[in-house]
Amino acid sequence: MFRDALFYKKRRHDFRLVGSPTPVLEVPIADSHAHLQMISDPALSLARCAVHRVDFVVTVADPSERPEETYDGLDTWRAEALRILPEVFKATRSHLQNLPTGAVAPDEGGAPGDEALSFRCPCTTQVPEVRIACGLHPHNAKEWSPDLEQRLRSLLADPRTSVLGEVGLDYHYDLSPRDQQRDVFRRQVALAHECGLPLMLHIRDAHDDAFQILEEEGWPTAGVELHCCSIGAEELKPWLDRGAYAAFGGAITFKSSDAIRTSAVATPEDRLLLETDSPYMTPVPFRGQECGPEHTVFTAAHLAQLRGCEPGEGRAALLAATYRTTRELFDRTPTGWQQSNFAG
Repeated sequence: MFRDALFYKKRRHDFRLVGSPTPVLEVPIADSHAHLQMISDPALSLARCAVHRVDFVVTVADPSERPEETYDGLDTWRAEALRILPEVFKATRSHLQNLPTGAVAPDEGGAPGDEALSFRCPCTTQVPEVRIACGLHPHNAKEWSPDLEQRLRSLLADPRTSVLGEVGLDYHYDLSPRDQQRDVFRRQVALAHECGLPLMLHIRDAHDDAFQILEEEGWPTAGVELHCCSIGAEELKPWLDRGAYAAFGGAITFKSSDAIRTSAVATPEDRLLLETDSPYMTPVPFRGQECGPEHTVFTAAHLAQLRGCEPGEGRAALLAATYRTTRELFDRTPTGWQQSNFAG
């Protein structure tokens, strides 16, 4: 395990350093969807985020999958990230200063961007702010029960929770019967209305049914976000017309994702979010390796390129907009329902 903030591509027998986006991103960015509890070292990942200015992260918990790992672990991860941050800066600078010629993959970025990172103040005392999304994943719809609903309500009342998700329908894997998925989705849409939180959706091969359910149950006024947007621009349009947000991750860098790229370009700037879905969906050239929120920098650079935003003012404006949108949607003060229902 490398203890610096650099990026490495796994090869057959070793790893090769891959340069960060060059020039370094102009503004802070946000990862709107991660699973910190599933990353091998959440604290190290958050420290790396601090170096790369991934300043805000939303991590996802599920009431049926040991949510206490997230709720009990979050403060510990952030405290440990802050403790090791000087060491991460030091290791990053040391590695770059002793970098042999040819150590960086020639067609995958370069040292100049990393050299700029290495000279940032090593006295940084801030690690990313982290908020929690909590909801029953459609894979787990079969686990729904009165006790589980009560557990979910308790977790949603926690002021660190800022979004109900990821919830929805998944007809690709069908790990829960479809009728149960639809019923549980309806229940959680109703709960979003009740608690005043936005919805973070996981929809796969089921967009028509999900859209119809929202039409029938009502679109939560706090907002609806399509996590890991996987549809083309034409199919996305009705969602955007209803005011939905769309989040894009490493998939926009995959060769087979032309349709997703059209959506990433078509989504209005004020409805556009970045994400990783870490530890999954690692962007090119790291596919097959563990993803962390720090990898958002690669998706951000690729998104800007897709939308014709050159490094400098154009890219800075786009990324600042995605950051602002993410914070406005997911970094909200506790709702009245949360304040009334939080047990402390």
